[in-house]
Amino acid sequence: MRIDEHSDQVEASRLHWWPAAVVWLTAWLAMFVLDAHLDLANLALMLVLASALAALWSSPLTSMLACALSVLAFNFSFVPPRGTFTVDFRQHALLLATMLAVGWIVTLLMARQRQLAVNARTHASRAEQLRALGEALRDADDPRARAPILLDSLARLTGTRATLLMLPLAPAAPADAAGSIVLGDPGEDEKAGLWISASQCQAMGPGTGRHEEQAAWYLPLRGRSSSFGAALVPVPTHPSDTGQVREHAQALCDQMGAALERSAALHAATAARDAARSQALRNTLLAAISHDHRTPLATILGAASSLHDQDARLSPEQRRRLAATIVDEATQLARSTENTLQLARLDTPGVVLHRDWESAEEIVGTVLRRSRQRDAAHLVRASVEQGLPLLSCDAVLLVQLLENLVDNALKYGGSSAPVEIVARRTTDGVLIAVRDRGPGVPPEWRSRIFDTFQRIGSAKERGDMDAPAGRGAGVGLAVCRAIARAHGGELRFRARSHGGSSFELLLPVRTPPATVDEAAARESPP
Repeated sequence: MRIDEHSDQVEASRLHWWPAAVVWLTAWLAMFVLDAHLDLANLALMLVLASALAALWSSPLTSMLACALSVLAFNFSFVPPRGTFTVDFRQHALLLATMLAVGWIVTLLMARQRQLAVNARTHASRAEQLRALGEALRDADDPRARAPILLDSLARLTGTRATLLMLPLAPAAPADAAGSIVLGDPGEDEKAGLWISASQCQAMGPGTGRHEEQAAWYLPLRGRSSSFGAALVPVPTHPSDTGQVREHAQALCDQMGAALERSAALHAATAARDAARSQALRNTLLAAISHDHRTPLATILGAASSLHDQDARLSPEQRRRLAATIVDEATQLARSTENTLQLARLDTPGVVLHRDWESAEEIVGTVLRRSRQRDAAHLVRASVEQGLPLLSCDAVLLVQLLENLVDNALKYGGSSAPVEIVARRTTDGVLIAVRDRGPGVPPEWRSRIFDTFQRIGSAKERGDMDAPAGRGAGVGLAVCRAIARAHGGELRFRARSHGGSSFELLLPVRTPPATVDEAAARESPP
C-alpha cells in the first residue's frame, strides 16, 4: 500500500464548498416551504441542523461566517417584525444568540474531529513507512541496496526530493570519499554539510539548534556507536508540525543507520572469523608438519648417514635396504606434504578448479598403474563399467583422492584380499569406490574419520594387532572429502557386510559440450 502523507495533508486542506452550499440551500428552501406550517422554534432547529451538516465540509472560519450570516438572514426573514433586523430582546434575542452559539460550537467540534482524523491518518502513514522500511532492510543482504526506499519515504513525507550520502560499511574518515555512495545531485555546499553531519553524527538545520539558517535538514544515519552517512531533506512548507516531520525523518534515517551498523558488524565478524579460522588452520598445519615430518626426516637422515659414512663396510643387501628406506620415507613425506598443502588450498574461499572433461577409465587406470609401481607386492584390481559418461573434473585432484584411498586401504587393510577400485553409473551420478577386506573402522570413529587431523593411532583401535601403526598428519581423508565437495560431489564411508571398508565417491554428471562434428551434423539439413 502506497501512502503519500504530503498528498493526504494537501487533500485534507481542500475542503469542498459545494456540499456545504447544497446543505444551506436545501435548508433555506425547506424553511420557506414550511414557514406556514412550523413555528419559529422548529424553523430555528432546521437552521442549527443545517449549520452542523455544513460544518462537515467547510473550514472552521467559513462555517462560522456562514452560520453568523444565516442567523442574520433568519432574523430578517422569519423573526417578527419580518423584513427588519429589529430584535425583541425579551422574546427572540436569546433564541438568536443560542442559534449562533450552537452553530459555532458544532463548527469548532467538527474542526477538532477533522483535525484528529488527519492526525490519525498521518500517524498511521508514518507508522506504515517505518514498518515498510524496516521489513525491506531486514530482508536485505546489503542495506545500501535499499537506499532508494528511504529516499522515496522521505519524498512522500515532505513532498520534495531528498539526497543521501552513505559511507562505506567500515566507516572511513569524513574527508575520504572513497567507497561512499551519493544518491541525488547535491551542490558543493550541500556535500560539505552532509559530510559534517555524518562525521559529527549530529542533525543540522531549522529546529535542530545547529546552523538553523539552512533551508534544509541534514540528518545523520545514526547507529548505536557512530554515523554511517547523512540525508539532506528540504524543509517542507505545507505542514504546521515541521518538528514532528523532522523527528519522523530522523527516525527513518536512524533505521537505515542501524541496519548499516548491523551489516558492518556482520562483515567484521565474518572477516574476524575467517581470519581466526585461517590462522588456526595455519598453526595446526605447521604443528602437524613439524611433528609428523620429524620421524621420516630422522629416518632418511640416519639411512643417508649410514650410506655416506659406512659405505665401504656395508654389503650390497644392506645398501639396498637403506636406499629402500630412504625412498619409502621420502615418498611418505612427499605424500604427507602434498596432502597438507592441498587441504590448505582447498580450504581457501573462492578456490577455482582446473576442470576438463575426463574419462573415468583413464583416471582409474592412472591410479592403478601408480599403485602397482609403488608396491607391486600388493594386489589392486579395478572394475569399470562400460559407457560411463565423461566427468567435468580436475583429473590431478581426483587421482590424488583415489591414491589416498588406495594407500589407506593397502596400509590399514590388514588382509591378503586385494583392494578393489569400482566405477559404475548410479541414478545420482558416477560412483567410484575403493574397497578392502580389512578389519574396517571402529564404530566410534566413523563419524569423524573425515575430520582434519583425526587419525586412528593404535593397532588396538583399528582392531588388528598385526597392522602397522598409523602414520601421517591425519589429513588424507580430510583432503579426499575436500576434493569431492569442491567437485560438487560427496565422499562417504560404508562398512561392508562381510568385513572391510568401502569409501565411495559420488560425482554429479554434467552434459559435455557438443563437438564440432556433432554441432555441424545438427545444423546440416536432412
